[in-house]
Amino acid sequence: MSGGGLLVAGTTSDAGKSVVTAGICRWLVRQGVKVAPFKGQNMSLNSFVTREGAEIGRAQAMQAQAARVEPSALMNPVLLKPGSDRSSQVVLMGKPVGELSARGFFGGSGPAAKPLSGAVSPGRALHGGRQAALLDTVVGCLEELRGSYDAVICEGAGSPAEINLRRTDIVNMGIARAARLPVLVVGDIDRGGVFASFFGTTALLTPEDQELLAGYLVNKFRGDVSLLEPGLDMLKDLTGRATYGVLPFQHGLGIDEEDGLRVSLRGSVRESRTTAPVGEDVLRVAVCAVPLMSNFTDVDALAAEPGVVVRFVDQAEELVDADLVVVPGTRGTVKALQWLRERGLADALARRAVEGRPVLGICGGFQVLGERIEDDVESRAGAVDGLGLLPVRVRFEREKTLARPVGEALGEHVEGYEIHHGVAEITGGEAFLDGCRVGSVWGTHWHGSLEADGFRRAFLREVAAAAGRRFVPAPDTSFGALREEQLDRLGDLIEEHADTDALWRLIESGAPSGLPFIPPGAPA
Repeated sequence: MSGGGLLVAGTTSDAGKSVVTAGICRWLVRQGVKVAPFKGQNMSLNSFVTREGAEIGRAQAMQAQAARVEPSALMNPVLLKPGSDRSSQVVLMGKPVGELSARGFFGGSGPAAKPLSGAVSPGRALHGGRQAALLDTVVGCLEELRGSYDAVICEGAGSPAEINLRRTDIVNMGIARAARLPVLVVGDIDRGGVFASFFGTTALLTPEDQELLAGYLVNKFRGDVSLLEPGLDMLKDLTGRATYGVLPFQHGLGIDEEDGLRVSLRGSVRESRTTAPVGEDVLRVAVCAVPLMSNFTDVDALAAEPGVVVRFVDQAEELVDADLVVVPGTRGTVKALQWLRERGLADALARRAVEGRPVLGICGGFQVLGERIEDDVESRAGAVDGLGLLPVRVRFEREKTLARPVGEALGEHVEGYEIHHGVAEITGGEAFLDGCRVGSVWGTHWHGSLEADGFRRAFLREVAAAAGRRFVPAPDTSFGALREEQLDRLGDLIEEHADTDALWRLIESGAPSGLPFIPPGAPA
């Protein structure tokens, strides 16, 4: 017998679907329920590598942590990684299978996928690049999870009322119809217009879709809930659907996001603890906000340290007072290199290297710090000169490296994960993880390495010494413990401010029968 399920949809992108899904997972697992997260299709540059070497969205990996289970490709079978405004790499069951235009993926007359490797045939997998052809794969993954767990909490994408995309939808009402999932719609009241958004979302769905839309959840409410309750009663009179909870606005409740910067764990961890430095000085970290930035969450662990101030920058002048500059990962290494040069940031980084002031490059950021890049895969730009700050030459391969390496650096144990097409040939410098170090310039392909507490403290001591700062890392900061605190806060929100009995009935038994149709419904 399949386990229960629920689809958490939203009136808009960034309404709070990821947070609510994680919160429900944490609430359920604390009740002894064996639960798993799921998102059929994700569009994100913020990804993670599972233990079996599959690439999935970081949001689903964090939701798995909320559920206290190991993340797997089943939880995010389709991942789209944008490479431009009009095309994305398609990652199917954790492996890249091709590059598609938006028209080709969503079902227009666009081209089929351009293959990246021979491991999977995109022609078979995508049937000419059509999103709808993936529905069987997505439903199969969901059913496999439901066969192994008591409950599966699914996250939608964007809005379920995108009437232009309904025919090919595999992540919102398409998966809800296929798996007969009840749907809870989350609305961000902080943006305004939440009642109109709830009503309009409902009224733009077909009758069969409206049968599955069970009700609503208000997110980010400020003030006295009693003032909102008459509106919720009127909404129920209009739609026949209840509101399952009103979650209060709280700072720092975001988990790893899909592709935004607003509510990443970076900010929330800092708000959950005292940020005064242990030593006499703070440490200022500037992160270059390169185009197509990926896995910006690498710096969350730095921001978790008391006295470390992290900011994202795009001007050379903003590097002047930085004690450490981080060049993060990117889905467009050559594009990022050009952007750094155009903005004068490349020259500023070169000056820092000469002056012995710390720079850290991670993944694509590591590649741009090297001497030369040969790219016939990602940008197809051919041979391009890098910044020349590290003795490294990078050649892009069609086969993507997806790995979970373990090692040692600065005398400390380190674990990380790798997601890159570029293969680095290192010709000098000191060894540093899989990369190298020259003076105060470090480079590595490893994401997540700074989450290792001992290594992070050792690295920050080196940075402080090179920067001439009397900064001392706190001896007791545990990034893993802070993340668990964060997830428990999300579970607390659901437990304290949602109708959990009604939520469980939805998960166990499905949408209530007899829900009324709200006209006009979706156009034919």
